[in-house]
Amino acid sequence: MTGPQPAAVYTHGHQEAVLRSHRSRTAADSAGYLLPGLRPGQSLLDVGCGPGTITADLAGLVGPQGRVVAVDTSAEVLEQAAGYVAGRGLSNVVFERADVHRLPYRDGEFDVVHAHQVLQHVADPVAALRELRRVTAPGGVVAARDVDYASMTWFPEVPALDRWLELYRRTARANGGEPDAGRRLLSWARAAGFTEVTASATTWTYATPGQRAWWGGMWADRVTGTALGRTAVERGFAEPDELDRIAAGWREWSDAGDGWFSMLHGEVLARG
Repeated sequence: MTGPQPAAVYTHGHQEAVLRSHRSRTAADSAGYLLPGLRPGQSLLDVGCGPGTITADLAGLVGPQGRVVAVDTSAEVLEQAAGYVAGRGLSNVVFERADVHRLPYRDGEFDVVHAHQVLQHVADPVAALRELRRVTAPGGVVAARDVDYASMTWFPEVPALDRWLELYRRTARANGGEPDAGRRLLSWARAAGFTEVTASATTWTYATPGQRAWWGGMWADRVTGTALGRTAVERGFAEPDELDRIAAGWREWSDAGDGWFSMLHGEVLARG
């Protein structure tokens, strides 16, 4: 791939409140659609690996005879991921900085290419998928999963959360991303030239007291203490006191005894 590629700003940022969420992810809850196709000895590229929890699970499944390369744009996050994977006793993972639009790997180098919550944050997801396709071996698979923010639903109907969702989607699009990526993955994969695409969807749901406290508290912190809130204020989409009201709304929801929140994720297994 030649020439400059479009970029986008990572809306969430890499502050602790964000990584707290990312560190909770596992292959079981975030890549279940891919797991039946993994085999010992495969080579796997994990794009946008974040703090490495999914990466470690995938590395365990391809086994010590397999090879995993995990990439992200943040050197700090990669350092954390390497420490986490080492703590799991895994030695078959290499961590490298890389851009999804310009991967420094040979054509057909990997049996499996995995991208979790990545395509919603790039300015040209079709170009990114073409690059993922390029580094995938004949007969291999690209696995992509992204949330669809417009599908998020909750109870009770706290008005501040409606404003949160509106503000997030506006900010993400201003940053060059597509927050409703989940519903578009099938279309994007076909536009990228894949000849065989299997689409599916799964959900995350938060409904127990512990889940509500964790999810609501985490988003309250993310609204006021991460790149999301800062960008929204800088672009004139919100005032600081409004972010405080949204954060209070998240805490109100998490304190509700019958609170429930669910979000849908689109998934594709793309070949050819």
